[in-house]
Amino acid sequence: MFATGIENSIPTINNGRTRIDQMEKCGHYKHWKTDFDLLKELDINVLRYGPPLHTTFAGPGRYNWDFADETFGEIRRRDIIAIVDLCHFGVPDWLGNFQNPDFPELFASYAEAFAQRFPWVQLYTPINEMFICAVFSAAYGWWNEQLASDRAFVTALKHIVKANVLAMERILKVRPDAIFVQSESSEYFHAENPAAIRPAEILNARRFLSLDFNYGRRVDSEMYEYVMDNGMTREEYHFFTGRSALRHHCIMGNDYYVTNEHRVRADGSTTSAGDVFGYDEITRQYYDRYRLPVMHTETNLMEGPRGDEAVNWLWKQWANVLRVRNTGTPIVGFTWYSLTDQMDWDTALREENNRVTPVGLYDLDRNIRPVGRAYKQLIEDWCDVLPSQSVCLTLPVMLPCEYEETPVLRHRERVRQLIRKESESKNDNQQVSAG
Repeated sequence: MFATGIENSIPTINNGRTRIDQMEKCGHYKHWKTDFDLLKELDINVLRYGPPLHTTFAGPGRYNWDFADETFGEIRRRDIIAIVDLCHFGVPDWLGNFQNPDFPELFASYAEAFAQRFPWVQLYTPINEMFICAVFSAAYGWWNEQLASDRAFVTALKHIVKANVLAMERILKVRPDAIFVQSESSEYFHAENPAAIRPAEILNARRFLSLDFNYGRRVDSEMYEYVMDNGMTREEYHFFTGRSALRHHCIMGNDYYVTNEHRVRADGSTTSAGDVFGYDEITRQYYDRYRLPVMHTETNLMEGPRGDEAVNWLWKQWANVLRVRNTGTPIVGFTWYSLTDQMDWDTALREENNRVTPVGLYDLDRNIRPVGRAYKQLIEDWCDVLPSQSVCLTLPVMLPCEYEETPVLRHRERVRQLIRKESESKNDNQQVSAG
């Protein structure tokens, strides 16, 4: 799947007084039909996309679907495969922030309501970059709750991942053949000197926490002590380990940017290391841990003074994707994120400067950039080659127009029966354990 996305980050800064709405700043609310036209121009049929959570989720059990009805109606009409991004770095004002223990259940209800309204949607990223969302909001103090402590980080992370897990369960009730693409940042921490080895080891263990919880994997002993020391209860931990069956519905999406590798000093502080290992090596580390099909779900680079910086980065990322594939890892897709330029990502949305971040396939006037032309050519060159040579020959992804076709209905019923049997087996095991 060759994909792109519409940037829909919505974090708050200034202690909640200022919301950075990327759809508004990048002109999507005004130009959404044009943006969908651009997909056809590029021959892209897969779009990471989601309704703005802060305006759609109006309160417990209350939703404003006006914009979603328009945009998703058009997506269905055009037969675009949407990977629906339901929560991207922020929550509605009435929910507060990610320290709120009510967030998981409330968000899961929202996810189920979305699935019921748009049952033809099959692919979801319920919560985008769970690890980064928790780090930037509750460890670095940049967004939302703007806290900076281990306890705040663990609290945010357990709430975010629980919300993601509950959302997957609720969506499967509506669409049993749903597939979940975890768009998660793939990180690595390099020790700058011998004294930095220990803090680098801790950070390299911490980077896996969100996916360990999400996939029901038991965390390493040191991370178990860390989360327990910072507010997680045994009951909360067992919630995650008891839901490992959900991983069978998942694709592990790995995001990689030039900022994803870090140099670690002896005191545990970090700076950017640049592109050292690259997507190939770091993705292999994640694949070895989780053994799930992989998708490169985000990358970009700013176009610089030469005009070819992003084009060269695209080539490098694609070479890494081919390397991942050629070494036997099942990789199912690639994404340049996003369709258009973004705003204020040069400061990680910490400041509202209204400064263009030139990373899009198109600029904000909807003029194609050199990387847009290069991506179109890449898709044309490779779209017919990969299916015959891929480790994953087929992925059960249906076009919106196929939602009610008989083979799809049969497949959906088979999956529904499998989920029912899994649930019954789990209940039987729990009763035996209780007895």
